[in-house]
Amino acid sequence: MWATRFRIRQYALTCLWLLPLLSGLLGMVLGSVCLLIDKDVHLPPYWQYTPSTASTVLTAIVSATAALLGFVVTVSVLGVQMTTGTFSARYMRLWYRDRALKAVLAVLVGTLTFSFALLRRVQDKYVPNLGVTTAGLLVFASVLLFVVFFGRFLHRLRPVAVAAGVAGAGQRAFQDMILEATSPDAPNLISDDYGATEAPVLVVRSTRAGSIQAIHGRGLVGWAREHKCLLVLPHWVGDFVAADETLIEVFGDAAYGTADADRLRGMLALGIERTIEQDPAFAIRIMVDIANRALSAAINDPTTAVQVLDHMGELLRTIGTADLPSRERVPVDGARGVVLIRTRCWDDLLALALTEIREYGANSLQVNRRLLALLEELHAKVLPDCRAAVEDQLARLDASVLVHFADSPDLDRAGTADRQGLGSASSAPAGLASDSTAPRGGAEHPA
Repeated sequence: MWATRFRIRQYALTCLWLLPLLSGLLGMVLGSVCLLIDKDVHLPPYWQYTPSTASTVLTAIVSATAALLGFVVTVSVLGVQMTTGTFSARYMRLWYRDRALKAVLAVLVGTLTFSFALLRRVQDKYVPNLGVTTAGLLVFASVLLFVVFFGRFLHRLRPVAVAAGVAGAGQRAFQDMILEATSPDAPNLISDDYGATEAPVLVVRSTRAGSIQAIHGRGLVGWAREHKCLLVLPHWVGDFVAADETLIEVFGDAAYGTADADRLRGMLALGIERTIEQDPAFAIRIMVDIANRALSAAINDPTTAVQVLDHMGELLRTIGTADLPSRERVPVDGARGVVLIRTRCWDDLLALALTEIREYGANSLQVNRRLLALLEELHAKVLPDCRAAVEDQLARLDASVLVHFADSPDLDRAGTADRQGLGSASSAPAGLASDSTAPRGGAEHPA
């Protein structure tokens, strides 16, 4: 089933032992191949070793690679502890996919098995000179790769680097969704109630609890067209569904059996947690969590929240300026060959991105000024249908500033847009938000 293939692919992407295992097997195979080649190759005298020297060198290489492998694992564990304690546990979904970590583990394990395959063949009358030299070069490459990994590890622990990585993953996920939405086999996206008056002929329910990680949209559309029926998915990607909860409702005239329900159920992947692949809102959730933790009383680091808002604004700008393909409203009654999938609209994503940061950073000049600058920039660049939601957020920000800075001498500064938070001490009109006295409704822009 498609859901099984998706889960296997996700496991392979986050698995830390698969690539080192393959590399270890490859090291043993290359060691045997190197022994065969070495018999027909005559190296210069300075690349030849005595049996005792070769044994000593290979033994040292095996010991060194094993020790370095343990050190890499220790560094990775420390990274997990710092990431979960400082940023967000949800960020570990991206940490496990780090290619540098997998590469250094794979090279070290491959060097270990390669050297061991050579060590057991060293004899008094035979020394694998080519293999010993190759093992030395592999150790040098392993150490160099470890230094690169360690430097990258230190840089990626910075909050701004974490925010940039999460925002980049969210942008890639959203761009993939845009490509999928432009396909002629793409399902219709809805952000409100589908308003069915007839009862579904088949209700596909979940067999276990879990979060909806991904949906095979093209497969569902193909099935709906094949059976000339309407499929409705009442839950968003990322929703947690309980066991025996409705996943898909089928509207039509024909009768469907257990095999049809199993096939449809196999087009929705459930897991213990959300993923970013089809859920850009999860990337926003991670960035908000990082900003919230920075704004907590225990940490009190508004600058980190401002840096998160920098990259949050870039992701929101990508979503708000995307020209999604227009699809006519599909009447549920009588519709055939159509799939309706609920998705978050622009209003939902904007509120998710800014509401909690505004609340937790209500007393921070930096956060209020950066939020105002972000909203004014979004208002100028997003599509016209998305501006009402931005104006609503501006009005809410104005109200929050008045509540928390009403008796403060910095009221004027709190209402000044500033990209750096406190990059400028000048006072200026609050901008568009100053004319907003009440929240205004936003337009639905499916994303």
